[in-house]
Amino acid sequence: MAADTGQGLWDFALRLYGAPGVSEACLLLQDESGVDVPVLLFSAWLAKNSVALSPTEIARIDGLVANWRNEVIEPLRAVRRRLKNGPHPAPTEETQTLRNGVKAVELGSERIELAVLEAEGQALMAADGPTGDAAGNLRNVVRFFRGAEPDERTATALAVIENALAAL
Repeated sequence: MAADTGQGLWDFALRLYGAPGVSEACLLLQDESGVDVPVLLFSAWLAKNSVALSPTEIARIDGLVANWRNEVIEPLRAVRRRLKNGPHPAPTEETQTLRNGVKAVELGSERIELAVLEAEGQALMAADGPTGDAAGNLRNVVRFFRGAEPDERTATALAVIENALAAL
C-alpha cells in the first residue's frame, strides 16, 4: 500500500467519512459500541500509511484524547442532539440556528482532537515507518471501545468503512 503521508488527517478523515455509507457506519459504531470516531478515522489513516496499531498503542493514544472527548466533545454532542426535538421552545427556527452553531463548535472540537492524533501519527510514522499489516487497525479500535468482539451489526459497519478505505 502506498504511503499517503502527503494528505493530512483532517482531509483524509473528510474524504473517508464522506464516502458512501461511512458516516452512517461510524455513527452506528459510536452509538452502539462507544467508538470515538476521530480515533477510528485516525486508525484508518495509519492503516493507509501501513502503520499497525496494537491494542496497547490504541489505549495509549486514546489516553491522549479521552478527557477532551469526555469533557468537550460529548457534552456538545449531547446538547446538539437534544436541541433536535427539545427542550421547549425547541424545535423552532431559532433553536435550529443555535443547534447548527453547536454542531459547528462540536466539529471544531473534533478537528482539534484530530490535530492531536495527527501529530501522534506523524511521530509513529517517523519513528517506525511502515510496521506491517495494519489491516486490523479498525477492528482493534472497535474492540478497544466496545470491550468485546464485534457483533453482526458492528462487523457490517466495519466492512463498509474498510471497503471505503480500500477504495481511497
